[in-house]
Amino acid sequence: MAELTFFTGPMNCGKSTLALQIDYTEASAGRRGVRFTCQDRAGQSTISSRIGLAEAALEAHPHLDFWDFVTAGLTSGRRIDYLICDEAQFYEPAQIDQLARIVDDLGVDVYCFGILHDFRTEMFPGSARLVELSDRIEWLQARPRCWCGAPATHNARTVGGVMVTEGSQVVVGDTAPGAEVAYEVLCRKHHRRRETAWVGGMDLTPEPLPFDEGDV
Repeated sequence: MAELTFFTGPMNCGKSTLALQIDYTEASAGRRGVRFTCQDRAGQSTISSRIGLAEAALEAHPHLDFWDFVTAGLTSGRRIDYLICDEAQFYEPAQIDQLARIVDDLGVDVYCFGILHDFRTEMFPGSARLVELSDRIEWLQARPRCWCGAPATHNARTVGGVMVTEGSQVVVGDTAPGAEVAYEVLCRKHHRRRETAWVGGMDLTPEPLPFDEGDV
């Protein structure tokens, strides 16, 4: 039976990497699918992972009707066995309903990938609807870590290096240091305290061990 599956976790846990891996695995088995994304940091119409993988995809803009897209493809003779839907937290709730209908009425597998919460710890509407409708929710096992070493569970937004908790829910940035708008994964304690890896200009990453590589 076809399923609507939601793969989730904080930033840096490998969601886009897994999306491309599942697409590759499905295609290797002779199945045919369509890749979608929304507001990927690499630009429109691209699924990109932070380990360097990237593939072209269709942009799931807010007015895209997934049901119309798939039924139009099937009635024109196109084979569609599965959909890869990356950055699904940015999808409209109505689009998630369309994806569920595609699974139920057309027997097409839908694999969604996205984060649950924004930088304010509030759920994205698309993610909330996926939690309500998905047949299966998978938490990715490649868990990132906070700068303190604890498992990271929260996404923080920084502007000019300072953590912020107000502003638009969707602002595209990256985890690379030096960006004006950047994101960092933190444990709950340090997200609550607003303590990022740089607090007051102090680097909180662990100090190197007090010996040279040649001594090992």
